[in-house]
Amino acid sequence: MRPYTLIISLLVCSLVSLATEKKAPNVLFIVCDDLNTHISPWGYEHIETPALERLAAESVRFRRAFCQYPVCGPSRASFLSGLYPESTGVLNNKVDIRDERRGTISMPQYFKENGYWTASVGKVFHNTSFEHGEVAWNEHIRFVNDELPVVTAAREKFEAERGSVEKPANRKAWRDLRKEVLVGLDSQTPPGYGRSGLSDEQHKDGKNARKVVQWLKEEPNGEKPFFIALGIHKPHVAFLAPDKYFDKYPVDEIVYESDRPDLWDSLPSTAKSNRYGAFGFELGKDKDALRREYMQAYHACITFVDTQIALILDALKESGHWEDTIIVFTSDHGYHLGDHFLWGKVSLFDIGAKVPFMIRAPGFSKSGASSEAMVELIDLFPTLADLAGLDVPGHLQGHSLRPLLSRPDSLGERDYAYSVVSRGKNLGYALRDQKWRYGKWPDGEELYDLSKDPNEKRNLAGNPEQSGRLKAFRRTLLAKQESAASQRH
Repeated sequence: MRPYTLIISLLVCSLVSLATEKKAPNVLFIVCDDLNTHISPWGYEHIETPALERLAAESVRFRRAFCQYPVCGPSRASFLSGLYPESTGVLNNKVDIRDERRGTISMPQYFKENGYWTASVGKVFHNTSFEHGEVAWNEHIRFVNDELPVVTAAREKFEAERGSVEKPANRKAWRDLRKEVLVGLDSQTPPGYGRSGLSDEQHKDGKNARKVVQWLKEEPNGEKPFFIALGIHKPHVAFLAPDKYFDKYPVDEIVYESDRPDLWDSLPSTAKSNRYGAFGFELGKDKDALRREYMQAYHACITFVDTQIALILDALKESGHWEDTIIVFTSDHGYHLGDHFLWGKVSLFDIGAKVPFMIRAPGFSKSGASSEAMVELIDLFPTLADLAGLDVPGHLQGHSLRPLLSRPDSLGERDYAYSVVSRGKNLGYALRDQKWRYGKWPDGEELYDLSKDPNEKRNLAGNPEQSGRLKAFRRTLLAKQESAASQRH
């Protein structure tokens, strides 16, 4: 063979090899804030989430997925590091994993270090103080809502009487007035709710979604695969959404089931969170009108979020990335809307700790399937690393769910899902298997037969017939506690 012929042959082979070499998949990670399983793909009939239905039709839904701590900061520190809260050291919203477990590499940082262009918009890490910045992201943005019309009206009246709100002499008075105007609407305590008067694109979640759409169109990642994280703020309080979404859920059509007034007589007192008081409720008592209004607002927020997700799914298809992008949708934890007379989070009942969780991984996942395997949010990091063809870091405490994507009928590697929550200096614990949930608190225990009592209203921990089962759960819990703290350093 002549030299130039050999060179041409080698070049052709190289080109063919490059053309057939499979590019690493892109990743789109969508995480909502405070979203429970009140969405239609999880069988909740009282709400419209058509975009999530579209995604579910091409995904595997994990119907027994649980957070490891039902509060934003600890949950996010846990799933972004692939570690249990006892190993991260983050057991409240005030602690930063970078102080508690120095040198921990987060999931986005790991993808960035392995050749991905990484970007986030919205709430991914808990807040701006805990944001990991350039070490994790090539680009990260947090938007705010546009000024609400009620604030605009108050500001214009204020300025007509006293001059600009930016004048040093006016700043404190304006801050106080603005706070007063927003109480009950855009406040954390009491939790606000209501029609925002803004359009979709004026809300920060509308801005978040449109930023993802922009990235998909403009492709700032260049030749690199992308890892985009969309942190959706809603339905976190305040339950604000554009007016049209409230119109979908008339308050007189809201459906819920009241609990019996003596429910808490058989439950450990420390199993409850006292947040219900801030919402205007009492333990053991319902306020029908107020409950309906809060539920209406929560559902309006979810349908608003669903509409923004639809924009992204459409943009993925239009950009040509539908078949080379892994999509994960989940929430940081669940949420009480009067269940067990509780409101908000910080609870280990299933409504507080269970999350919607689905994965669409082209070439791996079985479309429209559901899995009953016990799944934890710490499985996110190892699963995405595995699907991307990266080495899964050995210290991660989660399991890759890749095998379950093609065999969703399998129950996987895990026998139990495990969650914790702080009660003062102590922790409350929950273990769940396919049939039972066990709870351990400083002042007592819980045991529920989920096959007969899926909503956890009959505590069997005091039943002598369950003494053997309780002993088995206690032994399992001790082993799990030791394992969960094994990566603490």
